[in-house]
Amino acid sequence: MQTLIEELKGKLIALLNLTDVTVENFDENAQLVGGELGIDSIDVLEMVVMIEKDYGVVINSQEMGEKVFASLTSLARYIHEQTAGDAA
Repeated sequence: MQTLIEELKGKLIALLNLTDVTVENFDENAQLVGGELGIDSIDVLEMVVMIEKDYGVVINSQEMGEKVFASLTSLARYIHEQTAGDAA
């Protein structure tokens, strides 16, 4: 799953134009939405579209989104859990 976390770091930095963040200093356990990164609801929509397009994983409710986007680690865990059946 660490590979997925590193991949997501790069994708989110590029997608959200996080110019002050690098893959090395992206804290995967920090609050993702509403935290120091300044990610807002528009950014969340962009992330939802990217996740569905790139991983085939749907986040279809605000309640689910709040849990999934709590941190990069929770996002990676959710994607991993949703795609684990595909690999089997």
